[in-house]
Amino acid sequence: MKTDIEISQATELAPITQIAEKLNLTAEDLELYGKYKAKIDFSALDRIHQQPEGKLILVTSINPTPAGEGKSTVTIGLGDALNKIGKNTVIALREPSLGPVMGIKGGATGGGYAQVLPMEDINLHFTGDMHAITTANNALSALLDNHLHQGNELGIDPRRVIWKRVVDLNDRELRHITVGLGGPINGVPREDGFDITVASEIMAVLCLSTDIQDLKKRLSNIVVAYTYDREPITVGDLKVEGALALILKDAIKPNLVQTIYQTPAFVHGGPFANIAHGCNSILATNTALHCGDYTVTEAGFGADLGGEKFLDIKVPSLGKTPDLVVIVATIRALKMHGGVAKSDLSAENLEALKTGFSNLAKHIANMKKYGLPVVVAINEFISDTDKEITLLKELCEAEDVKVELASVWEKGPEGGVDLANTVVQTIEESEAKFTSIFSREHDDIEEKVETIVKEIYGGSEVNYSKKAKQQLATFKKYGWDRLPVCMAKTQYSLSDDPAKLGAPSDFTVTIREFVPKIGAGFIVALTGDVMTMPGLPKKPAALNMDVDAEGNAIGLF
Repeated sequence: MKTDIEISQATELAPITQIAEKLNLTAEDLELYGKYKAKIDFSALDRIHQQPEGKLILVTSINPTPAGEGKSTVTIGLGDALNKIGKNTVIALREPSLGPVMGIKGGATGGGYAQVLPMEDINLHFTGDMHAITTANNALSALLDNHLHQGNELGIDPRRVIWKRVVDLNDRELRHITVGLGGPINGVPREDGFDITVASEIMAVLCLSTDIQDLKKRLSNIVVAYTYDREPITVGDLKVEGALALILKDAIKPNLVQTIYQTPAFVHGGPFANIAHGCNSILATNTALHCGDYTVTEAGFGADLGGEKFLDIKVPSLGKTPDLVVIVATIRALKMHGGVAKSDLSAENLEALKTGFSNLAKHIANMKKYGLPVVVAINEFISDTDKEITLLKELCEAEDVKVELASVWEKGPEGGVDLANTVVQTIEESEAKFTSIFSREHDDIEEKVETIVKEIYGGSEVNYSKKAKQQLATFKKYGWDRLPVCMAKTQYSLSDDPAKLGAPSDFTVTIREFVPKIGAGFIVALTGDVMTMPGLPKKPAALNMDVDAEGNAIGLF
């Protein structure tokens, strides 16, 4: 079997202008980045958003394991399959970060015969969005430190600067640093640190903005520090929101690419779901919704992270709720949740599958709490046995949810036809009656955190550190206590302990710190030991990468 990159390199791509024609776009509506990538011009976006809105399908998954789940692969394969059965479908995905691409997780372009292309470009520099976000973030850092150096007119306390620099790589050495050393001419010494670019508030701001004016307003509201009197200082106080918006003026435009089977795909924005809100941009999803009868989008990691954040953070800004949720699972991953070691996953184990199903059952129940129809997609592996498939289908049916095998990695759209038909049938027969799990306007931060922990995670209690409690009092003083909460939590477990697989219960989640993201419009709650700057594994994926004499990528999955 060919590798992902071999399949990608053997595919003959259509010119992106030809893909745009499927969306009723002309060459004048595009800003070309070579033959196969383009951004959509603002004038075209304005016209597109006047068109009727299609159905929205949200793809999420169980808690990920080293066995793999294939959520992006199923998202892409489902989009191709819906087009195959005659449904005008567009895909909306996040952009990959170089951190996981060169680390351990891999890219975000799907796999096998369910890929978005050109996968090499998308997984590397693409149209430069990540670089623009990194530059805007670090320009703000430079402007802030220059304000301190040039007299500190605003009375900023250097000990209370909360804005960090970023880089789009996993680099643990930069988590905690000291800047401004070397005497008066080199700045004001203070402690600082780096996050990964996808955790930057500017990434969240770009993904949640509806246009340039909204972008500037959100940038202006970003809190970067506090004064000696402990009053918040914003980007607007520094008067640099215009400069930051200028850096981002092209990055905010959605990127158009294609799948192997020439389904149009918007790939734009890339916040992680374990440390950020985990959804592609409002502009990309909204554009896709007005270009097709069906839009298939995904949210990062499991339904407890990206799924919950899509529904509680993105939906209010998007103004559209999903018509259906697809939860992706693999038999291999469920057996890991049932206690099987990765080395033993190829052996049939019905008991472990039954035990591990508790994780999928919890996610099914969670998505139903929002009043949304649910379909389970079993991402099929060659090691899956007939008895295991039959058992998993029976377990899903006992939860009153439809389930279909998806073989899109191996067979492309043909392997997703049954899933596509079931998704369409379920949407036509069921009515989504979306309801939030808490009151966005009336519940305070603690009430929202505890609702997520108890209702979505299955925990019994929330413990707040002394620092977190002090921050809650501060947030109430500034009127931030009714904002949505973005939980930063391990993706591997429903709890804040990555070792607790399956569906743990009666556990306590510890909030060690809050981070105000006022420009994005939410408060981040840091749980357990989750890091906003990941580190590289012992053998990073970068060790397998190379380029040949003709400039072709090698070892990129």
